[in-house]
This record gives sequence, C-alpha cells and structure tokens, in this order.
Amino acid sequence: MTEPTTTNTGIPVESDDESLTAGAQGPILLHDHYLIEKLAQFNRERVPERIVHAKGAGAYGELVVTNDVSRYTKAKLFQPGARTESLARFSTVAGEQGSPDTWRDPRGFAVKFYTEDGNYDLVGNNTPVFFIKDPIKFPDFIRSQKRLPGNGLRDHNMQWDFWTLRPESAHQVTWLMGDRGIPKTYRHMNGYGSHTYQWINAAGERFWVKYHFKTDQGIEYLTQADADRIAGEDADYHRKDLWEAIERGDFPSWTVYVQVMPVAEAEGYRFNPFDLTKVWSHKDYPLLEVGKWTLNRNPRNYFVDIEQAAFEPSNVVPGIGFSPDKMLLGRVFAYADAHRYRIGTNYAQLPPNQARAAEVNSYSKEGAMRYHYNEPNVPVYAPNSFGGPHAAPERAPDGGIWDFDPAIVRAGYLRHAEDGDFTQAGTLVREVLDDAQRERLVRNIVGHVLGGVREPVLGRVFEYWKNVDADLGKRVEEGVRAGLDDSSQG
Repeated sequence: MTEPTTTNTGIPVESDDESLTAGAQGPILLHDHYLIEKLAQFNRERVPERIVHAKGAGAYGELVVTNDVSRYTKAKLFQPGARTESLARFSTVAGEQGSPDTWRDPRGFAVKFYTEDGNYDLVGNNTPVFFIKDPIKFPDFIRSQKRLPGNGLRDHNMQWDFWTLRPESAHQVTWLMGDRGIPKTYRHMNGYGSHTYQWINAAGERFWVKYHFKTDQGIEYLTQADADRIAGEDADYHRKDLWEAIERGDFPSWTVYVQVMPVAEAEGYRFNPFDLTKVWSHKDYPLLEVGKWTLNRNPRNYFVDIEQAAFEPSNVVPGIGFSPDKMLLGRVFAYADAHRYRIGTNYAQLPPNQARAAEVNSYSKEGAMRYHYNEPNVPVYAPNSFGGPHAAPERAPDGGIWDFDPAIVRAGYLRHAEDGDFTQAGTLVREVLDDAQRERLVRNIVGHVLGGVREPVLGRVFEYWKNVDADLGKRVEEGVRAGLDDSSQG
C-alpha cells in the first residue's frame, strides 16, 4: 500500500493534483496551506541562483503602440502612440548558471514595462502552452527536469516518467521535441504571455486576452546535432548573440499581438480558455496587432541589471488583471516569494526593479539591505491622520474580479467540448507540422528516449505518443526499438 503524502509536519495531504479553489473557475485560496508550503519551500531549495530559469540573458528596450486597442483596455501603456521603456530577460528553464544555452528546453520570455502607473511584468515563455495546468504540480515537474540527488546527473527516465504520468503535458512536450525546442538565437523565437489575462476598458467592460510577441527576425531553429556541437564549443552562444547584435546596432524586434475573447464567450468555448495546456484557435480569435517592441540597449552591468532583475505576474496595472488560470494565480504568489528569498525582502529597490515612471508611496519599512525610506514625519501605518498615503480604489488595478461558483473544491478545470489532454498535441502534429518537421520530431523524440529511458516508463512513452498521433507513436516505437537493438548488438 502506498504511503500517504504529508506536510513537513506529518499531516496527511488531501491532494497532490488540485489546488483549493472557490469553485471550478474561482481563485485559488490562501488557506490551502499545503500548496503554500510546497511552493514556498520549493522557492528556497537552492542558493543563490534562480531555482528555475537560472541561465539567461537580457537587455533594455521600448514598446511603441501602433494600433488602437483602447476599446479593450484602459492600460496607459497600450494606448495609441504610447512609448514605454522595458527590460527583457530570456532564459532556459532547467539548466544551471553554467549550462549550455543550446540544450533542448523551453525558453523563458519575461518583460518588465516601466509605466506611469507602476511596473507591469509579463512573464511567459517561447511557447503558448505549458506542461501542467495546476501550480500544485509545479515543484514536482521542475524536480523531474533537474538532477538526481544521488549522482547529481540529469536523467531522461525521470523526465519521461513525469510526463507520461501527466498526459496534460503532451501539447508542450510536442512543442519541445519539435524544431522550436532549440531556437537558433533568442532573437529568432516568438514570445508568449502563455496565460490568459484580463483586460478592462474605461467603461469597465472586461475581456480575456492572450499575448503574442512575433519575432521580426523570423523563426529559426538549431538541429539537435548543431545544438550539441555548439554546446561544446560555446556554452554562452545565445547570450553572446543577443549582446553582440545590440552592440552593432542590429536591434531585435517583435510585433506584439493579442487575442481577445469576450467574457460571455468563455464558458461556451470548445476548450477551457484558462487551461495553460491549451491554445485558442486563431480562426476563432484572430491576432490583433498592438505595437512594436524593440531591444536597443545592453545592460551596463550584467549582474546588476539582469541577475538582480525580478519579474512577477503579480505586477499588474490599471486596465490589466488576472483570470481563473490556476497556474497564473499560483505564480502570483510564488514569484514574489522567490524574489524575497533570492535577492532579499527589499528587491523592489534594486535598479532593474525600481519604478521608473511612477511614484512609490509605500508603507514597507526596514528589512535587510533597505536603501530607500520615507521621511521621518511620514507615518508607518495606515490609516493615519497625519498626511500619509491612503488607498485609492479608483486608481488601483481592478482585474481580480470575475464570476465564479463560491463552493470551495479541489477540482480540475471545467471540461469543455474538446478538452482532451492529447487533442491539441495531435492537431499540432497532423495539421501544423509538415512532413520534414514530423520527421525531425520523431528523430528528436527517439534520440531523447534512447538517452536512458527504461521500463516501465518506456512502455508508457510509446503509449503517450500513440495517444498524440497513432502514426507518430508507431514511428517513435520503431525508432527506439531499433536503437535499443543496435546498442545491445554493439
């Protein structure tokens, strides 16, 4: 009989799968103490590099709005003609500080906008989906991509064990094993907000949105062979490319788009629009151009500007808000908590994280490495009668509001008509990829599986890919079996 999961104090855990929410579409609740314990402890596993996205590069730039999307949002940075300074950080996910840039891995795509209403952070990836849909699974997912505790080695068997036990991962794993799993450079990849966010216009109307940053340099990728060669020749290949391109004046740019879904259409859409493992069809919700985003200035000091940069989905400004996307709601807590641990409770005072176009009137005080502080005559509490700042609801973001069932449950997303775990992965294989891309996908999967996957995981790998696409699964199994036969004969 399997022993029960417990908290760190031995209390049995109710679920490893679902966070506690106010109804199936409602927000995650703070009193889910096991979720908080799991995320908070996970954030503190390693010192001092980031537990996730440790290896990266970044630069400063500017967003220029070229289209009028004011009917959907009152956010000042998205008004016609607006120009907003920004900071970007691109990264691998699983690798450590010294790991090669060209490992097969999703790439982080994080952007900080310095707006007059405060900093707005958009924290996404170079893929529009993710491996899991509930934050309670996130520490387990990342640990499966890291190193074994005994020998300190990465382990493909551990990765495939997790993926095949979480079939919701199929869509992202199909992206990962395809061409876009190893971008040629950071300049040659798209970026996505990935999550569903909320936009609110001046009249108070609400819309669900997804962000797309389409590279103006074109999508280009590395083959596995080229990536392996470069990993041995230049571990900092992507970091160097970004730096050198900006230094020579070849400023990379992306055209920014959004998909917009009226709130009333969400419940009846064929996929749950808040499920991070799913995309919205561009035929159903076409891309709407917002503007041009360009990186045009390298950091003066990599450690100060990039290593100390702190991006967090909790940073939203008026006109932008959250959604019932459970992964997003979990990250709203987890990112800020990770920064407090990694770079200190006063991390918002570090140069890359300071508000640059907005005034800060905060009651936070003291703590390690405090640099800025209020004048002695400013009260340290609220409310007060002596001129200290007071909350202004009319100026604050109001994007934490949506209709939901108030029942407290542990439940997966509401099932929509086509919400199968393998549905969109299969569509990607059959309808988006061409024959050459499918061939490379098979080779990439076979090569990765032959890197140490063994039974009983191996059998589940074959079934996993047959569920994505029967022909693809058949070709993967044939390729792996042939590779295993060759190795045994050799």
